[in-house]
Amino acid sequence: MTEHSAKLERKPVWDIYVRLFHWTLAASVLFAWWSGTTGGYVNETFNLLGLSLSLKFDVMTWHMYAGYTVLTLVLFRLMWGFAGSHHARFSEFVHSPVTTARYALQMLQRREPHHLGHNPLGGWMVVALLLLTAAQASTGLFANDEVFIEGPLASLVSSSMSVEITRWHRWLFDILLIAIGLHLLGVIYHQLFKREKLVQAMLHGRKPAATEAPSYPFAPFLRGLLLALAAAAIVWSLLNLP
Repeated sequence: MTEHSAKLERKPVWDIYVRLFHWTLAASVLFAWWSGTTGGYVNETFNLLGLSLSLKFDVMTWHMYAGYTVLTLVLFRLMWGFAGSHHARFSEFVHSPVTTARYALQMLQRREPHHLGHNPLGGWMVVALLLLTAAQASTGLFANDEVFIEGPLASLVSSSMSVEITRWHRWLFDILLIAIGLHLLGVIYHQLFKREKLVQAMLHGRKPAATEAPSYPFAPFLRGLLLALAAAAIVWSLLNLP
């Protein structure tokens, strides 16, 4: 009996922390892209339902806040990859190069096996995106615009090194954008051509699977909360180094 002819039920796959991580990281990277490109100072007034609303903020200051958020999110996700729910763990979705190559070949032949969590290619894309966002946010800590704004740890390196790290920070983002583009292409392929509801699953956390397929409960909510607080505390300590 094939998967499509078998009786299906929605099974838990992505816990609340994976989903919050995913969407918050996407929003933070998007805002960092906009703010890093725009710069300057926003001073706008909007009329909404008869109310006058003023929006005033230093764009680059909030660009840095977005970077701190990314760093906290990535640190949490690394910890959650070892202590989180079944499908969130690296041991469940990071496969060997041989297995990944075999899956890629099967995908080219349109006969790849279905994975309830990340497939082998998707698993390595998760790793790549985590490493790239971590590198992007980390280099931002030492970067400077040579005018007004500098990262909180820029004083720990020489001025010339800070300028060099700023160059890394800029071209790393180009690589990150390429990786994000590949990730989106993969999502589109599975969403439209394979008819897998990946986007919906990242909203409500469940995916259809055969009734007899194993079901794994989510990790305790409190564990995730404690790890999130630990990640925030580590980043705060890093930003406040003497």
